[in-house]
Amino acid sequence: MSIERISALLAKAERTDNEHEAEAYLMKAQALATAASISLALAQAHVVKRQERTQPQSRTVTIGEKGKRANQHLISLFIATALANDVKVDIASNSTFVIAYGMPSDLEVVEALFTSLAVQMINAGHRWVSQDSWRGDTYVSITRVRGRSVRKVRAHTAHTVRVAFYRAYIERITERLQQVRTEVLRVEHVESSGTAMVLRDKESEITSFHKETSQARGSWQGYSGQMRGDLGTATKAGRRAADAARLSKQAELGQKSMLTG
Repeated sequence: MSIERISALLAKAERTDNEHEAEAYLMKAQALATAASISLALAQAHVVKRQERTQPQSRTVTIGEKGKRANQHLISLFIATALANDVKVDIASNSTFVIAYGMPSDLEVVEALFTSLAVQMINAGHRWVSQDSWRGDTYVSITRVRGRSVRKVRAHTAHTVRVAFYRAYIERITERLQQVRTEVLRVEHVESSGTAMVLRDKESEITSFHKETSQARGSWQGYSGQMRGDLGTATKAGRRAADAARLSKQAELGQKSMLTG
């Protein structure tokens, strides 16, 4: 890659005691930088980051006690925060914990953001379900009967309406996090032509680390209950709650860590 070659030349220029060699390295670096539209300042920053940058790590995050109904939804929420912050996730077979893989600063962002959003989701869901305004609403259920999928419209219970609320909340949070990420990348792209290259390097490093260290087998299927479609007010309520949710940690921490890792 061009930035790698330019950074290597700058590093050689710094290490040599020969004034003529240093000048030759700098001239070559400048020529390559001009051809690739990469500033020498960006290339120099790349050298520093490669020297100081920490390596990818894994971190286990507890989701909940075994058998808790909310665990599957909390895992979906964790995955949403992870995807927006360059973190890969393995999920325990009993849904009680996840293992996150990424750069230390990204892991800090994901865990802090997930914790905040999870508390907001559960509290908002509890308040809304307790109001009983959903009584009489219906939902679509899918069950298996003799090997066939059977679709029925049923009256919501406190459990199914909470499921619908959570699913809508998580869907909207996912959209908001991706919007934040897109905006951060847009700003960074305007300020630095090397952003895409840096992100590709970072993603490749994390992917390699995950493949080398992960012991996960199979794939997570997500929510496994019967509730498949809300026909009442739960979806709108969940999305409203997600719109009101605070993403301050994403704004404060995510922009700082997205490129540095």
